[in-house]
Amino acid sequence: MSSEASAPGQLLVISAPSGAGKTTLARRFVGVTPGARFSVSATTRPPRGSERDGVDYHFLSPGDFAARVAAGDFAEWAEVHGRSYGTLRATVEEALDAGAVAVFDIDVQGGSQILDRWPAQAVSVLVVPPSPAELERRLRGRSTESDEAVRLRLAAARTEVSRAAARYRYVIVNDRLEEALGRLSAISRTARAVRTGAPDPDQAAIAATCLVERADLSAWGV
Repeated sequence: MSSEASAPGQLLVISAPSGAGKTTLARRFVGVTPGARFSVSATTRPPRGSERDGVDYHFLSPGDFAARVAAGDFAEWAEVHGRSYGTLRATVEEALDAGAVAVFDIDVQGGSQILDRWPAQAVSVLVVPPSPAELERRLRGRSTESDEAVRLRLAAARTEVSRAAARYRYVIVNDRLEEALGRLSAISRTARAVRTGAPDPDQAAIAATCLVERADLSAWGV
Protein backbone atom coordinates (compact mmCIF):
# COMPACT_ATOMS: atom_id res chain seq x y z
CA MET A 1 0.00 0.00 0.00
CA SER A 2 2.85 2.37 0.80
CA SER A 3 4.28 2.01 -2.71
CA GLU A 4 0.93 3.03 -4.20
CA ALA A 5 0.63 5.95 -1.82
CA SER A 6 4.00 7.26 -3.02
CA ALA A 7 3.25 6.64 -6.71
CA PRO A 8 2.97 9.59 -9.10
CA GLY A 9 -0.36 11.18 -9.91
CA GLN A 10 -2.45 9.65 -12.69
CA LEU A 11 -5.22 10.86 -14.99
CA LEU A 12 -7.43 7.82 -15.61
CA VAL A 13 -9.58 8.64 -18.63
CA ILE A 14 -12.63 6.38 -18.98
CA SER A 15 -14.89 6.70 -22.02
CA ALA A 16 -17.76 4.57 -23.26
CA PRO A 17 -20.96 4.58 -25.28
CA SER A 18 -24.06 5.53 -23.31
CA GLY A 19 -25.33 2.39 -21.58
CA ALA A 20 -21.96 0.67 -21.24
CA GLY A 21 -21.91 1.12 -17.48
CA LYS A 22 -18.77 3.25 -17.23
CA THR A 23 -20.11 5.52 -14.48
CA THR A 24 -20.97 2.55 -12.25
CA LEU A 25 -17.55 1.05 -12.94
CA ALA A 26 -15.79 4.36 -12.25
CA ARG A 27 -17.64 4.80 -8.95
CA ARG A 28 -16.73 1.28 -7.83
CA PHE A 29 -13.10 1.94 -8.74
CA VAL A 30 -12.98 5.16 -6.72
CA GLY A 31 -14.69 3.43 -3.82
CA VAL A 32 -12.04 0.70 -3.53
CA THR A 33 -8.90 2.55 -4.64
CA PRO A 34 -6.91 4.58 -2.08
CA GLY A 35 -6.06 8.02 -3.41
CA ALA A 36 -8.59 7.90 -6.24
CA ARG A 37 -10.98 10.79 -6.76
CA PHE A 38 -13.55 11.85 -9.32
CA SER A 39 -12.72 14.73 -11.59
CA VAL A 40 -15.74 17.03 -11.20
CA SER A 41 -16.59 18.54 -14.59
CA ALA A 42 -18.01 21.97 -15.29
CA THR A 43 -21.16 22.36 -17.37
CA THR A 44 -23.61 24.94 -18.59
CA ARG A 45 -26.59 22.66 -18.20
CA PRO A 46 -28.82 23.21 -15.15
CA PRO A 47 -28.73 20.80 -12.17
CA ARG A 48 -30.98 17.75 -12.33
CA GLY A 49 -32.79 16.33 -9.33
CA SER A 50 -30.54 16.28 -6.27
CA GLU A 51 -27.34 17.24 -8.10
CA ARG A 52 -25.12 19.60 -6.11
CA ASP A 53 -22.74 22.28 -7.32
CA GLY A 54 -19.14 21.27 -6.73
CA VAL A 55 -20.10 17.66 -6.06
CA ASP A 56 -21.79 16.40 -9.22
CA TYR A 57 -20.72 19.27 -11.48
CA HIS A 58 -19.46 22.81 -11.32
CA PHE A 59 -22.56 24.53 -12.72
CA LEU A 60 -21.63 27.62 -14.72
CA SER A 61 -23.63 30.08 -16.81
CA PRO A 62 -22.81 30.09 -20.54
CA GLY A 63 -21.14 33.46 -20.10
CA ASP A 64 -18.96 32.26 -17.23
CA PHE A 65 -18.04 29.12 -19.11
CA ALA A 66 -17.04 31.09 -22.22
CA ALA A 67 -14.97 33.50 -20.11
CA ARG A 68 -13.09 30.63 -18.51
CA VAL A 69 -12.45 29.07 -21.92
CA ALA A 70 -10.99 32.37 -23.09
CA ALA A 71 -8.84 32.56 -19.97
CA GLY A 72 -7.42 29.08 -20.62
CA ASP A 73 -8.90 27.63 -17.44
CA PHE A 74 -9.98 24.34 -19.04
CA ALA A 75 -7.86 21.24 -19.52
CA GLU A 76 -10.47 20.05 -22.02
CA TRP A 77 -13.93 21.08 -23.06
CA ALA A 78 -16.57 20.33 -25.69
CA GLU A 79 -20.12 21.16 -26.64
CA VAL A 80 -22.54 18.24 -26.43
CA HIS A 81 -26.21 18.53 -27.40
CA GLY A 82 -26.10 22.31 -27.09
CA ARG A 83 -24.49 22.34 -23.63
CA SER A 84 -20.84 22.92 -22.77
CA TYR A 85 -18.87 20.48 -20.62
CA GLY A 86 -15.26 20.65 -19.52
CA THR A 87 -12.56 19.83 -17.00
CA LEU A 88 -10.94 22.69 -15.15
CA ARG A 89 -7.16 22.73 -15.41
CA ALA A 90 -6.91 23.31 -11.65
CA THR A 91 -8.63 19.95 -11.07
CA VAL A 92 -5.92 18.18 -13.03
CA GLU A 93 -3.05 20.04 -11.41
CA GLU A 94 -4.37 19.44 -7.88
CA ALA A 95 -4.65 15.69 -8.50
CA LEU A 96 -1.16 15.43 -9.97
CA ASP A 97 0.38 17.52 -7.18
CA ALA A 98 -1.30 15.26 -4.60
CA GLY A 99 -0.16 12.05 -6.29
CA ALA A 100 -3.80 11.05 -6.68
CA VAL A 101 -5.62 9.06 -9.33
CA ALA A 102 -8.08 11.47 -10.96
CA VAL A 103 -10.88 9.57 -12.69
CA PHE A 104 -12.38 11.20 -15.76
CA ASP A 105 -15.79 9.98 -16.91
CA ILE A 106 -15.74 11.82 -20.26
CA ASP A 107 -16.24 11.28 -23.98
CA VAL A 108 -13.47 10.46 -26.44
CA GLN A 109 -13.24 14.06 -27.66
CA GLY A 110 -12.45 15.30 -24.17
CA GLY A 111 -10.30 12.30 -23.38
CA SER A 112 -8.15 12.95 -26.43
CA GLN A 113 -7.47 16.49 -25.23
CA ILE A 114 -6.29 15.14 -21.87
CA LEU A 115 -4.02 12.66 -23.66
CA ASP A 116 -2.55 15.43 -25.79
CA ARG A 117 -1.75 17.68 -22.83
CA TRP A 118 -0.60 15.09 -20.28
CA PRO A 119 0.72 12.13 -22.31
CA ALA A 120 2.93 10.78 -19.51
CA GLN A 121 0.27 10.95 -16.79
CA ALA A 122 -2.88 10.02 -18.72
CA VAL A 123 -4.13 6.44 -19.09
CA SER A 124 -6.98 5.89 -21.54
CA VAL A 125 -9.60 3.16 -21.17
CA LEU A 126 -12.57 2.43 -23.43
CA VAL A 127 -15.44 0.54 -21.79
CA VAL A 128 -17.79 -1.40 -24.06
CA PRO A 129 -20.73 -3.78 -23.53
CA PRO A 130 -20.23 -7.35 -24.76
CA SER A 131 -21.96 -6.54 -28.06
CA PRO A 132 -24.14 -3.96 -29.83
CA ALA A 133 -27.10 -6.30 -29.21
CA GLU A 134 -26.45 -6.20 -25.46
CA LEU A 135 -26.17 -2.40 -25.56
CA GLU A 136 -29.52 -2.22 -27.34
CA ARG A 137 -31.04 -4.51 -24.69
CA ARG A 138 -29.74 -2.25 -21.92
CA LEU A 139 -30.98 0.91 -23.60
CA ARG A 140 -34.45 -0.53 -24.17
CA GLY A 141 -34.48 -1.81 -20.61
CA ARG A 142 -34.44 1.76 -19.35
CA SER A 143 -37.95 2.20 -20.78
CA THR A 144 -37.14 5.89 -21.28
CA GLU A 145 -35.84 5.75 -24.85
CA SER A 146 -37.92 5.90 -28.02
CA ASP A 147 -37.05 3.64 -30.93
CA GLU A 148 -35.48 6.60 -32.70
CA ALA A 149 -33.43 7.54 -29.62
CA VAL A 150 -32.17 3.97 -29.31
CA ARG A 151 -31.22 3.93 -33.00
CA LEU A 152 -29.30 7.20 -32.63
CA ARG A 153 -27.51 6.01 -29.49
CA LEU A 154 -26.43 2.79 -31.21
CA ALA A 155 -25.07 4.74 -34.16
CA ALA A 156 -23.28 7.10 -31.78
CA ALA A 157 -21.85 4.11 -29.91
CA ARG A 158 -20.24 2.73 -33.05
CA THR A 159 -18.70 6.13 -33.78
CA GLU A 160 -17.41 6.47 -30.21
CA VAL A 161 -15.87 3.00 -30.23
CA SER A 162 -14.22 3.65 -33.59
CA ARG A 163 -12.71 6.93 -32.41
CA ALA A 164 -11.47 5.42 -29.16
CA ALA A 165 -9.97 2.39 -30.88
CA ALA A 166 -7.83 4.73 -32.96
CA ARG A 167 -6.55 6.64 -29.94
CA TYR A 168 -7.05 4.83 -26.62
CA ARG A 169 -4.66 2.26 -25.14
CA TYR A 170 -7.00 -0.14 -23.33
CA VAL A 171 -10.42 -1.73 -23.80
CA ILE A 172 -12.53 -3.32 -21.06
CA VAL A 173 -15.60 -5.39 -21.92
CA ASN A 174 -18.05 -4.63 -19.12
CA ASP A 175 -19.93 -7.91 -18.88
CA ARG A 176 -19.47 -8.70 -15.17
CA LEU A 177 -18.83 -5.63 -13.02
CA GLU A 178 -16.38 -7.18 -10.56
CA GLU A 179 -14.28 -8.67 -13.35
CA ALA A 180 -14.26 -5.33 -15.17
CA LEU A 181 -13.24 -3.63 -11.92
CA GLY A 182 -10.34 -6.02 -11.51
CA ARG A 183 -9.10 -5.25 -15.00
CA LEU A 184 -9.45 -1.50 -14.50
CA SER A 185 -7.52 -1.71 -11.22
CA ALA A 186 -4.76 -3.71 -12.91
CA ILE A 187 -4.48 -1.13 -15.69
CA SER A 188 -4.25 1.79 -13.27
CA ARG A 189 -1.83 0.09 -10.88
CA THR A 190 0.43 -1.13 -13.69
CA ALA A 191 0.60 2.29 -15.36
CA ARG A 192 1.58 3.95 -12.08
CA ALA A 193 4.09 1.22 -11.20
CA VAL A 194 5.78 1.42 -14.61
CA ARG A 195 6.56 5.07 -13.90
CA THR A 196 8.27 4.12 -10.63
CA GLY A 197 10.05 1.16 -12.20
CA ALA A 198 8.35 -1.51 -10.10
CA PRO A 199 5.43 -3.12 -11.96
CA ASP A 200 3.77 -6.23 -10.53
CA PRO A 201 4.05 -9.02 -13.14
CA ASP A 202 0.61 -10.45 -12.35
CA GLN A 203 -1.11 -7.07 -12.59
CA ALA A 204 0.85 -6.23 -15.73
CA ALA A 205 -0.28 -9.49 -17.33
CA ILE A 206 -3.93 -8.65 -16.64
CA ALA A 207 -3.48 -5.14 -18.03
CA ALA A 208 -1.83 -6.51 -21.16
CA THR A 209 -4.92 -8.58 -21.99
CA CYS A 210 -6.86 -5.30 -22.25
CA LEU A 211 -4.63 -3.62 -24.82
CA VAL A 212 -6.58 -2.23 -27.77
CA GLU A 213 -4.55 -4.23 -30.26
CA ARG A 214 -5.71 -7.45 -28.58
CA ALA A 215 -9.38 -6.52 -28.56
CA ASP A 216 -11.89 -7.88 -31.06
CA LEU A 217 -14.10 -4.89 -31.86
CA SER A 218 -15.37 -6.21 -35.18
CA ALA A 219 -18.95 -6.29 -33.87
CA TRP A 220 -18.66 -2.51 -33.55
CA GLY A 221 -17.44 -2.09 -37.11
CA VAL A 222 -13.81 -1.56 -36.12
